[in-house]
Amino acid sequence: MTQPETDPGVFRYVSVEKHILGLIESGSLKPGERIPSLRSLGARLGVSVSTINQAYLALERRGVVEARPKSGFFVRQGPGKRSPAPRPSTLPAKPPTTVNRGALIREVLDGMGRRDIVPLGVATTDLSLLPTRQMARLLAKTAGSDHVTGYEGVLGNLALRRQIAWRLAEAGIEARPEEIMVTSGAMEALYIAIRSVTRPGDNVAIAAPSYYCFLQLLENFGLRAVELPSHPDGGVRPQALAAALDRYSIAAIILTPNFNNPDGSRIPDAAKAEMAALAAGRGVPIIEDDVYGDLYFEGGRPRCLASFDTGGQVLHCSSFSKTLAPGFRVGYLLPGRYAAKAFEIKATTNVCCATPTQAAVAEYLAQGTFERHLRKTRAVLERQARMMEQRLLECFPEETRVTHPGGGTVLWIQMPPGVDSIRLFYEAKAKGIGVAPGNIFSSCDQFAGFLRVSYGNAWSPAVEGAVAELGRLARSQCDG
Repeated sequence: MTQPETDPGVFRYVSVEKHILGLIESGSLKPGERIPSLRSLGARLGVSVSTINQAYLALERRGVVEARPKSGFFVRQGPGKRSPAPRPSTLPAKPPTTVNRGALIREVLDGMGRRDIVPLGVATTDLSLLPTRQMARLLAKTAGSDHVTGYEGVLGNLALRRQIAWRLAEAGIEARPEEIMVTSGAMEALYIAIRSVTRPGDNVAIAAPSYYCFLQLLENFGLRAVELPSHPDGGVRPQALAAALDRYSIAAIILTPNFNNPDGSRIPDAAKAEMAALAAGRGVPIIEDDVYGDLYFEGGRPRCLASFDTGGQVLHCSSFSKTLAPGFRVGYLLPGRYAAKAFEIKATTNVCCATPTQAAVAEYLAQGTFERHLRKTRAVLERQARMMEQRLLECFPEETRVTHPGGGTVLWIQMPPGVDSIRLFYEAKAKGIGVAPGNIFSSCDQFAGFLRVSYGNAWSPAVEGAVAELGRLARSQCDG
């Protein structure tokens, strides 16, 4: 029996849970079979009986196993239900489309930071999973230094840029500190990147579905979207990108290759290399959003498009908002060959980012505990993803399809015909539940029956109740 990850940076009972779920999903443990006793599994895995018991009780609460008096724990009939993946867009290719989603997007964003709703519509990592107290202490420490009230350079804090360069090397990207620009979150990085390579009226290729803030940026800049179907099992296909480049005059490409928001897709490395070569051959820049790259569940850190770039054609954007401190608004941009234009835009937008938060993040990264923190966070997020997936399938109408992502913080749900996600959004909002309706993830009305739900929030009775209520609301639309 393969032993689970029991690193001190990971909750051990979560590792045991993941281990048992893996045995069930692989068929090593079948419905109705008795799972190993507390003592035997504890001895085999080298963890305490209390840890095994905590994991088994958590699996029982999830409905995966059941306790039988004087007999032990058994795999329930039909646990860990998996649905087919939501279907990609099947609409024929359309000409470049003017984006007009701003009003509905503003209503969805209204749920950000609110404490009076269950925020399932915000793609975030729960603060309980982040080193909040440690970051607060570091911020207080840096705030007491003499230089904290002064400007940083336009490119940002040098110590922070050095730390980012070392982290980028782990993703296969070679970058010197002077090639990195610190931004106010990934959104500013995307803003600068898009402005650096486009002009009003240009066509921009994006995935469908795609993060709604990409669409909002295109709308604000007067750009038109060319939508490329994204498949949950591999993202945008290189052939779809090639066909679009052949058919239309495209000024830039925007992609989230690692765990696309909202469908959770990950583009295979071979396809990333093909896309990077394709864009380079056509002279078309690619803007890469990699905010979820560190939140993978299996294997090593996925490679980025920028790691296949040889001519500075990929503008790589990311941040620490999903992994460290969202309120610090610390992101970064590798502008590649467009560095001069990016510098000009940054210098004439907000000059530089806040000094204290940059210094605090630099200090945290220098301490060397970030990887241990990420291992713990990834383990808990994967557990929450599987719990949310299972509960959605239990509560929503038959024929509902839910993604099974390998990382990130969101699930993409395809509901049966007759369920309108915009109507569901307003009905849920009236019940104090935030969700993101499918239509805001496309410039065309092709995802009316889809919904994005975040599993980044800590699992709680409030979250479980919100999922049950969403399912009830969806079923009532089917019945009506």
